[in-house]
Amino acid sequence: MEPNVRFWITEPQEKIEKSRQLLLTNEDASRGDLEDKRVCLLCPDTRSLEEKSPLLPFTAPMVFLSVLPVKNLKSMILPQVSFYTYSTVFSIVNGNASYNRRPYESILLGAGVITSSTFFGLLPRLLQVKFSLSSILSRNVFPVVMLAQLSGMNVIASRSLEPMRGIEVMDKDGNVIGYSRKAGTKAVKDTATSRVVLFGTSAFIPEIFSYFFKRSQFFLRYPWSLWSLKFSCTVLVMGLMVPVSFSIFPQIGRIQCSELEKEIQSATEETELFYNRGV
Repeated sequence: MEPNVRFWITEPQEKIEKSRQLLLTNEDASRGDLEDKRVCLLCPDTRSLEEKSPLLPFTAPMVFLSVLPVKNLKSMILPQVSFYTYSTVFSIVNGNASYNRRPYESILLGAGVITSSTFFGLLPRLLQVKFSLSSILSRNVFPVVMLAQLSGMNVIASRSLEPMRGIEVMDKDGNVIGYSRKAGTKAVKDTATSRVVLFGTSAFIPEIFSYFFKRSQFFLRYPWSLWSLKFSCTVLVMGLMVPVSFSIFPQIGRIQCSELEKEIQSATEETELFYNRGV
């Protein structure tokens, strides 16, 4: 499907939800379903998840390298920079694009987010090296917690213009009612939560497997197998968590009109409005 395409839909909410799932998950949907004018939903920047995330498999090695024990500063900089550069660019490109923004704003915002995210990602590693911390908490648990929290904060910072300027909200007939900062805040918050679940789980479960694997006889005979197991587990868990995290919150979000700005409430009689959450 092409980006910036408008889909007009006129059925009740059950039909809207069914059509939304079809559009997001099936690129080969029949032309009749895609052109069904009885379904009314305006999605100015909606694309299928497959089109929006072609590089997601590359994040598994980044996550794997980001939580590895390190011995010096050089070995930890590249994984952190690569991971947060990808995360920042992905968030900016796949956010809600219904508000006006200039190219230089995205560039400056992205550069600042990458720098700050990398710094905070390196901070626990720097403390670990400086003070020679070797406990399980400092070497295995704390880096995973920081990775998960920073992944969510990275989304919030990368898409900070959406709560500031507002995003389009629409009624069930696809008519744009206005731009809502509260809807933008909800869209960014939900996306950040799904990102925390994705990267936190993808980093935490391999650490659990590694903890028990190091106590097995197989590890005593083949110590090198630990990294193979950990990497394979990271790839597998992330592969399973990608669709799970994307489905926690619907792509087309719903919000009660009473929760929005007064100017939007006065512009429509609808009790529920819709917005594109982004990825």
